[in-house]
Amino acid sequence: MNQETTFIYKYSAKENAEVQAIRKKYLPREESKFEELKRLDEMVQNSGTLESLCAGIGGAFVFGLGLCLAMQAIGSGIFAIALGVLLGIVGMVSMIVAYPIYRKVFTNAKTKYAPRILELTAELTGGKNSAL
Repeated sequence: MNQETTFIYKYSAKENAEVQAIRKKYLPREESKFEELKRLDEMVQNSGTLESLCAGIGGAFVFGLGLCLAMQAIGSGIFAIALGVLLGIVGMVSMIVAYPIYRKVFTNAKTKYAPRILELTAELTGGKNSAL
């Protein structure tokens, strides 16, 4: 009654890599300091873009509507012309303030995230801070 029990595993490196990739999907995600630095930098660089685009594009639409009214492509009479001129001015002002809106939001985001970004860069470079 000599029984030999053996287990045979045929596990290739490719299968092991695939198993590890699946396992990694289900582990809790921890953000590294470098990833956090990249995320914060991207947030600062992209801040203000949406706000300024909305102001600029919205202003262009209002300006175009005013232009149509002033040239009487839509409506007719002195009221349409006056309303068109007013809408045109409102649209121009909105387009003009789009860039200052961008700068203000960008500056606020930069001020908000600068201490953490500088802290992370100091940690990642081994404490070597260069003057800004």
